[in-house]
Amino acid sequence: MRKILIVLALLVITAPSAMAAVGGGEIILKNKGGDVIFSHERHVVGLEQTCQACHPKLFTNIKQHKTVTMKDMKAGASCGACHNGTKAFEVKDNCAKCHIK
Repeated sequence: MRKILIVLALLVITAPSAMAAVGGGEIILKNKGGDVIFSHERHVVGLEQTCQACHPKLFTNIKQHKTVTMKDMKAGASCGACHNGTKAFEVKDNCAKCHIK
């Protein structure tokens, strides 16, 4: 009985960390054309990407984030490194897939 209580106690203690957001969770990027909500879970879990696929080469962190234009992305910077029509859907003409109003 004591072993069962210990196991249950460990589950209660560790459950919150198991349910924590993947990576940085969702990141809201403010934009005049409609904010963009980036989901770490969709990219890391859903698409089985590693953190190193984007960090630190394409993205550093929120504090060091640099503004990137759509022109930059179409040239392969930032999200455009994968969203180029080959690895993932292209950023060009797919505004509604990322921007919300």
